[in-house]
Amino acid sequence: MGKRKRRSVTFNGEDRISNLPEHLIDSILERVPFEDAVKTSIISKKWRYKWTSMKVLTFDNHFNAKIAKNGAIDYNEYISTINQVLNLHKGPISKFVIHIPPMLLDSFEEIDEWMMLLSRNNATKLVLYNSNRRYELPSHVFSCLGLTELILENCFFSPPLQFEGFHNLEELFLLHIDFGKSLSGNQMNLPQLKNLHFLECTNVHNFNIKATKMKSLILVTCPDANLLQLLENPSIVVFGVSFRTFEDFDRFEMINSISFLSSLTRIEDFLIEGNFLKFLSTEEIPKWLPLSMNSLKRLVLQDFEVADLDQLHVALCLLRNSPNLDTLRVHFEEPRYFVGLALDHFKAANCLDYTLKQLRTMEITCLEGLEVELLFIKLLLAHSPNLENISITPIGRLTFRRRFAIARHVMSLPRASPKAVIIYLNPEK
Repeated sequence: MGKRKRRSVTFNGEDRISNLPEHLIDSILERVPFEDAVKTSIISKKWRYKWTSMKVLTFDNHFNAKIAKNGAIDYNEYISTINQVLNLHKGPISKFVIHIPPMLLDSFEEIDEWMMLLSRNNATKLVLYNSNRRYELPSHVFSCLGLTELILENCFFSPPLQFEGFHNLEELFLLHIDFGKSLSGNQMNLPQLKNLHFLECTNVHNFNIKATKMKSLILVTCPDANLLQLLENPSIVVFGVSFRTFEDFDRFEMINSISFLSSLTRIEDFLIEGNFLKFLSTEEIPKWLPLSMNSLKRLVLQDFEVADLDQLHVALCLLRNSPNLDTLRVHFEEPRYFVGLALDHFKAANCLDYTLKQLRTMEITCLEGLEVELLFIKLLLAHSPNLENISITPIGRLTFRRRFAIARHVMSLPRASPKAVIIYLNPEK
């Protein structure tokens, strides 16, 4: 006879997993793919309908891949499968995740009905990714007043005229959203909002909100955003801005670079991308700003072309006017410009002419080992007397011999801080 499988039992003969508290069972089901959650119905009679009361429903790319045939998804099967799940479901839905796949789609009528179901369930989290044509959000979405987290992709955002706002919303992530020509001019009240992210959205200037508790604002390639108006919010302490292409410059609002930089006095974490550094350089940047960025603790220079003298001037201005900077992260971008002017600038006396007294941590990534990059690192080391940790990660395509030569050169650079430790990490791939 073969060995009998051991089964975990309690003293009353029932399997232990079935006796777990309801909240733990719910937590288990939420952490497995949806089709696996359905399969738990074969565990025992007690588990047969557990999945039908799940508070989190996830129809993501993993779900889509399971119903796809030869890589393609049939519209009727996709709709009928989700409808069947929703018809069998009992109880509240707290979180709903859906990724509308690329498929032949005549209308969004069925998806509108799912949004109506959510509004009736008082859902608190909605994640809607859309790989189809742009989706016009139905009014039902704006009836989900209990939402605390909202993530939307590739939608038209046009709330009803009577909509006043999401009073419980804390997280709002908007990707490829079109806010239309007008949002009726009404101000949307988001009193609990903490984090707001825009990624490649259009007509952002029509998104008029009141968010007195907002801490974080991130804008990536949103050239028509009213940046200065958004930054008037006194509660914002984390700010990030990025342009993906130079073409965005022409559509961006004309702002005074000095006024913009001087408006960042409350910001503690600041991420700025190289193209936006370039944009700010269209006006002459002084060494010293009218108002220093005294609150700034952490600065990220993303996709920074140190060989571009325009970007370099603005970056040095930021360093010079941040007396309390504690952490600096630099992600180098491959240079597209003649490096001669930047090299001459580094070799000139008083290139930085400022001591970064509070700088403790520095992270350098995507280092190619160009002379202009190494001179920038040398400059920082020479002006940071209290630096403690420096991590350097080279770009992945370099040979081992080249990486070793760069590491040896960096280790030999003079440091103003006697306690500075340089860590040379494995290359980025």
